[in-house]
Amino acid sequence: MSKRIVTFGEIMLRLATPGYERFSQASSFAATFGGGEANVAVSLANYGLEADFVTCLPKNDIAESCIMNLKKYGVGVNNILRGGDRMGIYFLETGAVARPSKVVYDRANSSIAEIAPGMVNWHEVLKGADWFHWTGITPALSQGAADACLEAIKVANELGVTVSTDLNYRKNLWKYGKKASEIMPALVEGCDVILGNEEDAEKVFGIKPEGFNVAHTGGEINASEFESVCTQLMKKFPRAKKAIITLRGSINANHNTWGGVLYSNGNLYQSKRYDITHIVDRVGGGDSFMGGLIYGLLTFTDNDQQALEFAVAASCLKHTIYGDFNMVTVNEVEALMGGDGSGRVQR
Repeated sequence: MSKRIVTFGEIMLRLATPGYERFSQASSFAATFGGGEANVAVSLANYGLEADFVTCLPKNDIAESCIMNLKKYGVGVNNILRGGDRMGIYFLETGAVARPSKVVYDRANSSIAEIAPGMVNWHEVLKGADWFHWTGITPALSQGAADACLEAIKVANELGVTVSTDLNYRKNLWKYGKKASEIMPALVEGCDVILGNEEDAEKVFGIKPEGFNVAHTGGEINASEFESVCTQLMKKFPRAKKAIITLRGSINANHNTWGGVLYSNGNLYQSKRYDITHIVDRVGGGDSFMGGLIYGLLTFTDNDQQALEFAVAASCLKHTIYGDFNMVTVNEVEALMGGDGSGRVQR
């Protein structure tokens, strides 16, 4: 029987400079769509699961185009609310070598930021669902979005739906007078699976590995250092059954190492490490990991190592794909998991 996953958050119009042009050079922008929870939903739909995305969009042609785009990739859109005045936008300048990528947000007062509790019938939306996913981006948008997210988590807990979060700390988004450390604990308390990167747990909860500086990895990250982060997260949030950390070693903007660790039932699982030498687009990398992880945990139910390896391989492939969405199949991910990273032409 197919599994059903519901995700909740903002999807934006993405306007990216061509190639490696800077904002000041660009005379045109490539328009696509993307956003944390929508990216996860697209991944899961690609893997053949039933994925529903919940958001709020205005009634205009850009929003219609976005909904058509989601439908094209098999994502359920029947629970998208319509209202408000605008869709959020983000501008992307892709970095190269020593110059990092840059993102500029234009998402204030977007439709999703005006959402409030009671606007989504969560009992109806989550009825029959196996999984609910949200990220730390959603409660950063507004108090109403944070309250609606908490409402969804409580209903999911009541209905026995597995809840996952990607902590996804974005300092540029917390603008409405509350800090992440004030809002996030109540939401994460209701989560069964917690994902973060090297910085998220520290920025949101003050939890960090000993003697680790994210800005100076040189591409080398010792996975075992992060066991303490996982155990601290699970001690703080006792409902959580699994804590996962993605491990990105940044050699430069085009060359990263990539892996992850998963902590569950007192065991630390470490993935194989990928050396990604020619990054096409790393935006959405964490979301592709989360999509792979949800698929892996639902599919390889008694094999956390296998679930982790699927997530890391899926995300490794995302770095080769332009846009926010990870357009890969289960077979492609499993081929990479099996050691086929040669890139030879498939005939």
